[in-house]
Amino acid sequence: MKARLYTLGCRLNQAETAIIAKSLAVRGFEIARSDETADLTVINTCTVTEQADAKCRQAVRKALRKNPETFIAVVGCYAQMAVETIRKIPGVDLIIGNEHKLKLADYLNGLSKQDTPLIVHSPKISRGEFSIESHGLYDNTTRANLKIQDGCNFVCSFCIIPTARGAARSRAFDDILREARQLVELGHQELVLTGVNIGTYQSEGRTLTRLLKKLEKINDLKRIRISSIEPTTIADEVIRMMADSEKLCKHLHIPLQSGDERILKLMRRKHSAREFIDFIEEVYRRVPDVGIGTDVMVGYPSEDEQAFIHTKKLLADLPVSYYHVFTYSDRKGTASYKMSEKVQHHVKKARTALLIEQGERKRRTFYEKFIGQTVSVLFEHKNRDGYWTGYTSNYLPVAIQADDDLHNTIRPVRLNSVDDLHNISGSLID
Repeated sequence: MKARLYTLGCRLNQAETAIIAKSLAVRGFEIARSDETADLTVINTCTVTEQADAKCRQAVRKALRKNPETFIAVVGCYAQMAVETIRKIPGVDLIIGNEHKLKLADYLNGLSKQDTPLIVHSPKISRGEFSIESHGLYDNTTRANLKIQDGCNFVCSFCIIPTARGAARSRAFDDILREARQLVELGHQELVLTGVNIGTYQSEGRTLTRLLKKLEKINDLKRIRISSIEPTTIADEVIRMMADSEKLCKHLHIPLQSGDERILKLMRRKHSAREFIDFIEEVYRRVPDVGIGTDVMVGYPSEDEQAFIHTKKLLADLPVSYYHVFTYSDRKGTASYKMSEKVQHHVKKARTALLIEQGERKRRTFYEKFIGQTVSVLFEHKNRDGYWTGYTSNYLPVAIQADDDLHNTIRPVRLNSVDDLHNISGSLID
C-alpha cells in the first residue's frame, strides 16, 4: 500500500508530517512520490488564515480528482478548528485534530471508504509535557526538523494558533535527544529546532539553552538551527553560544509584526519597537555575519500611514537580512476580528508591495556583502538547471556547478555573484 502526504503551513507541520510518515512506514506503507497515486492520502492542515483553510479544502478536492478511490485523512490545525465544515466535504474518510494526529495509523480501519468520516477530536488539548514515539522520516537526508515544543500562551490578538494548538507545552528533554541521535544516525547533518514558541521551552527546569548544549555534544551532528523564535524569549546565553559555537547556526528568524508602538500594543505583542531595535543591534554586534530574518504584518486594524512609516523605517534602518511580509486578514475567533477600524484592501495591497520591494533590496545587500568570501555550504540537491544548491550557516542560498555528487556534504565555496534572490553563484574550493 502507498501513502501520499501533503503538508500545508509551517515548519512544525513539516516535522509532524515526517513523524506520521515514519509511523505509516512501520505499518508497511510505502511513501508515494508526488507523481504517484496512493491508497491513503494524508493532508496535514493549517488554519492560520481563512486562505489557509481554503487551501486545505482545495487539497482534498485535488487529491480526489487525481485518485477518486484514495482514503482521505484530514489532520491538524484546520481539523481541530473546523470539524463540521470538513465532514461535509465529499470523499473525506477520517478527521483527526491536533491531540491525536501523530497516532493516525491507529485509526485507519483498513482504508475502507466511509459514507461519513470517522472523527477523532478532543476540544481541549493536553497541557502536560509530551513525548513522541518515533523519529521523523524525510526524503532528503541533509536537514531534518526536530519538534521540541507545541502550543503558545502569548495570545497575540491576530493569532488563532493558541486555540488550534493549545497552551504552551514542552517535549521531554531526553525524548528530544533520542530522536536527535536517531536522525543523525540516519545521515542528517543539520537539525532545525521547531515548535510554536520554542523560546519558552522548559522540561523539568531545563531550558532551550541547556538543550542546545546537549545537542552540541552529539557526534556527527554538524549544525543546529533555531527556527522562528520570539524576541523576548531568547536568553543572552543563546546569543553567546551562537557567537562561539561551531555547530549553532548564525541565523535567527525573529518576528516583529509591526514597528509602531501603538500597533504593537493592540497586537498584544510582548515587546516594544525600541526593545526589538536594541535586541537586533545587540545580536548583530555580538555575532559576526549573522543572518537575521523577521515577519512583518501590514494593514492591521487602525494602522494609519504614520504607523506604516514607523514599520518601514525601522526595517530599513536595522541590520535585518530579509523579511516575510504578511497582509493582515480577519480571522474569526481572534480579538482583532472584532476591531472596527479596518484598513482598506487597496491600501494594504500597496503597503505590502512597498515592504516586499524594500525587503528584496535588503536581502540583495546582505548577499552582496559576502561576495568574494569563502563559506561552508551544506548541499541538499541538484536543481532542474543542473546546479547543486544548499545553505550556509547564516542562511545564504548558494548554487554551484559541479560534476561530483555533493548531496549531504559540507564543502567550502567561494561566492562569486548574486544572480537572483534565490541563489548566490559560487565555485568549489579544492
